[in-house]
Amino acid sequence: MRITLHKYIFQEIWPTFLASLFISVFIIVATKMLSIMELLVNQGGEPIHVASMILFLLPDILSFAFPAASLMAVVIAFLRLSADNELIALKACGISLYQLLPTVVILSLAGFLVSLMVSVVAIPWGNRSFRDLVFQMAESKTDLGIKERVFCEPFDDVVFYVGGFSGRERVMRDVFVVDRRDETVSNTIVAGEGRVFVNPEARLITIRFRDGTIFVVEKGLASARTIRFKTYDLNIGLKDIMAALASRKRKPKELTVSELVERLEKLRPEEEKYNDVLIELLGKFTLPVGVFLMGIIGVPLGAQLKTQGRTAGIGVSLAVFLLYYICLAATKSLCESGVLSPKIGLWMPDLILASACVYLFRRVAREQGIIPGSFFKGGPWGLPPSAGAKA
Repeated sequence: MRITLHKYIFQEIWPTFLASLFISVFIIVATKMLSIMELLVNQGGEPIHVASMILFLLPDILSFAFPAASLMAVVIAFLRLSADNELIALKACGISLYQLLPTVVILSLAGFLVSLMVSVVAIPWGNRSFRDLVFQMAESKTDLGIKERVFCEPFDDVVFYVGGFSGRERVMRDVFVVDRRDETVSNTIVAGEGRVFVNPEARLITIRFRDGTIFVVEKGLASARTIRFKTYDLNIGLKDIMAALASRKRKPKELTVSELVERLEKLRPEEEKYNDVLIELLGKFTLPVGVFLMGIIGVPLGAQLKTQGRTAGIGVSLAVFLLYYICLAATKSLCESGVLSPKIGLWMPDLILASACVYLFRRVAREQGIIPGSFFKGGPWGLPPSAGAKA
């Protein structure tokens, strides 16, 4: 009978989990599409590039969607059992709320393991691949975007005019360039020659000018000066190529666990980068733990909602998920500023969630309201009607 019961609970949870995960991923991808489509329309990207970018974004999206989907699936499943009085029937048969936990624990543990794999393996791969793709597109755009005797803007706020261009040797002759990336000044470069160098490891495109002049003009024409040079390097990085997408993550996001540990060993604790790397390393484990706890806390929440309907279940799930992420963002911000140690701060949201799990299970298993005292008597959060009458 116990096996049949656990199969029954499993069949209640997994369809909702998959549906919630799919909807969450779809919504997040839809919000990213405006930036991604900028490639296709303005940056000369191809449909295959757009599809590749969505694929590389998926690990980050999944890591965000897993906790919400896990919580929502369990809450709605137990809300349905409670609304149909099946939990009361099970209790009448001597089966407590704790005895229904094994299925939820196994599913939550599976969610924890999948989330851990995504965080440790898939996210670094996705971020590295994403940046590599953007850089490859920029590299090809350097060759295709620069045309002879035509004003062109292969990169945002950098206008080129060249008398001659050799795509194979990547050499420009009689170069005129206007660089407006700096908001305070405008640089106009005039040179006899410019050569394009590509550094894939640093994801940097360098244009080296020879024998030329730079006219530096401050905005508002407040001042101007002229600089003559033998050689001058103009660097184009990912943030200049596609700021909206390329700067979405900081560099530690591209590193695996072993690479993060290796980098930590080379840094001193008082350095700012040490804190950033430690936050990224611990974050790979704290969020999967949150996925596990979200599944567990869904049991008492769903059981307590009783006949409030699925809408209430979805609303409560989103509220708990939002509070968790606000707490996560706040503690991470405190850790980044140095106010709080990452070794303590990053685990605080999970500790709060674990404490809430223990508290809710104890009260719901004893048929007490989630909120103690006389508030909301007879409602889903206060004392049950029978307790209110006795009081």
